[in-house]
Amino acid sequence: MQKNDSIDKGSIFDWSRASKYYAKYRDIYPKEFYQRILNLGLCQSGQTVLDLGTGTGVLPRNLYHYGAKFVGVDIAERQIAEAQVLSALQKMDINYIVAAAEDVSFSDNSFDVVIACQSFIYFNQQRIFPKIHCLLKDGGHFCILWMAWLPFEDEIAQKSEKIVLKYNPKWTGAGSKRYTPIIPDAALPYFEEQHSILYDIKIPFTRESWHGRIMSCRGIGASSLPQNIIRQFEEEHLVFLNTVPESFEILHYVTMLNLRKK
Repeated sequence: MQKNDSIDKGSIFDWSRASKYYAKYRDIYPKEFYQRILNLGLCQSGQTVLDLGTGTGVLPRNLYHYGAKFVGVDIAERQIAEAQVLSALQKMDINYIVAAAEDVSFSDNSFDVVIACQSFIYFNQQRIFPKIHCLLKDGGHFCILWMAWLPFEDEIAQKSEKIVLKYNPKWTGAGSKRYTPIIPDAALPYFEEQHSILYDIKIPFTRESWHGRIMSCRGIGASSLPQNIIRQFEEEHLVFLNTVPESFEILHYVTMLNLRKK
């Protein structure tokens, strides 16, 4: 379980609760997303990569065949259990560890690349930057990745958010807007900015997969809401989805902040 005063107004959340939905519905990053990571020179053959907040191992599994050796870390035990199952089914040799990002225990200079996708907002910045600086080899890279829908420009996303907020008004994950990522002040003693990337992309969904995507979010699946409230949300969300086409696209934006170890 996790609790952060700046997230969901201090409500407890636990990504283990969303692990089944996460495993089935969160592998949504398109080919372009991974190609842009590779274009940065990251996660390629000969590199050892640490994925912090790996969840169900979405990034390591999708980048595995490019030849890097991956270690995935996540604080949620059931997320790691799902990652291990999915990787075994695909016959992938990926090492997964249950731990908080700030508490991982590896020797200094162990990794060429550290990545954090959809997870950086949960880290303690004062602790994570010196930790990653030690874990990286000289000239190593830390890449912070984010992808979110744009509710003010997409009617389906906006309506889904409104239904989530009806049942969980403390959820602070709504209302995303584009932003250009910049290196955080806490990183300046340890890293220099190499690339800051922002672009839009449309992600395809069906009614089922979009419902699963919303169920896997922090506001519902990972929340501390009682099960009867989650069922009420599901019922209302599914009624809404019956009013939209069976297949559709949701407008998202992506940010990539590539930092180099000083």
